[in-house]
Amino acid sequence: MISYRNLFVALGKAKIRYLVAGGVAVNLHQVQRATADLDLIIHLEPDNVLKFAKVMTKLGYKPKVPVDAKDFADPKKRKEWIETKNMVVFSFINPSNHFELIDIFVQEPKPFKNMDKKKMKIEAFGVTIPVIGLDDLIELKKEAGREKDLFDIAQLKKIKK
Repeated sequence: MISYRNLFVALGKAKIRYLVAGGVAVNLHQVQRATADLDLIIHLEPDNVLKFAKVMTKLGYKPKVPVDAKDFADPKKRKEWIETKNMVVFSFINPSNHFELIDIFVQEPKPFKNMDKKKMKIEAFGVTIPVIGLDDLIELKKEAGREKDLFDIAQLKKIKK
């Protein structure tokens, strides 16, 4: 797994409100699964999104699509991307390592405040990482419904007992 330590440190220093989701969240919940990309749910409040875009730019990440990183902070543009391109995530990529891909949900799958209340704070890579709670992670995996998500759900339910 790619270490996203520098990103987690920078997001923490900038006080970005976010949660780790997807395969990395599965790993951080102690279920081993191969994954390379990092899925994040950020609180889509404009100031938080602008700070997030600045951090990503400062760290050298670039949007995978040819737009300015700040465009992600515009709710009208995100809505247009959802409606015209069926966009689910907005991707940032490290130009010097194309395996380092960060996918950001273009809309909060559930109200961020609700997910944030149930988050887990997990120590990894020498930093505290806010991770989506187990029940919310399972729910998102059910909604995705892909074969790998169904496998993840079965594994996550084992640790839930």
